[in-house]
Amino acid sequence: MRRAAIVVNRRRRLGLCLVALLASATADATEVSVVGLFPNKAVVQIDGGALRTLSVGQRTAEGIVLVAVGRDGATLDIDGQRTTLGLGNARIARTAPVAESARLTADLQGHFAADGQVNGRSIRFVVDTGATLVALPADDARRVAIDYRNGKQVTMRTANGNAPAYLVKLDTVSVGSVTLHGVDALVIEGKGLPYPLLGMSFLNRMDMKREGDMMTLTRRY
Repeated sequence: MRRAAIVVNRRRRLGLCLVALLASATADATEVSVVGLFPNKAVVQIDGGALRTLSVGQRTAEGIVLVAVGRDGATLDIDGQRTTLGLGNARIARTAPVAESARLTADLQGHFAADGQVNGRSIRFVVDTGATLVALPADDARRVAIDYRNGKQVTMRTANGNAPAYLVKLDTVSVGSVTLHGVDALVIEGKGLPYPLLGMSFLNRMDMKREGDMMTLTRRY
């Protein structure tokens, strides 16, 4: 009888834990709806609160960004994912985001390499906190289909002398579970850059934590 009571109590505790988890998930949910559209602006409502008019590129305190406005809806960046919502009753449920992160291991020289993506295509970076921007050799830029010569041309001083370079904006840069949109970058022609660099235009938006030969990048915003 006592053993049966213990089993019942365990089941009851398990049930209470599940209820608590479900309640927590529900409490963390955020609802977003689009209620008005104007040229380059949208009126949104978050969690049933006051109506807010957002301009394209504007970010709310909840981390929601208005990306674009169309005739029938608006595109929002929500937790790094773009979602298009129609006008009226269109609504999504947003749960509290899990921290986006990437875990890197140093090589024998102490350098941290990261397998990532640029505009959805694979690329291998070397982490460089001394680089102001994400930087790509021209060969890699062409391989991932970046039309970099439409960017602003500048001259870079490299170990092999001066080299022409182009300032561009990358649609997406991904490392691990982290994806950033609209990342400033530099494409360098010639032999001025031997490999892609993950520079501060990406790293500035990360919390960087190093423990021995391990580094963890966690997205801050």
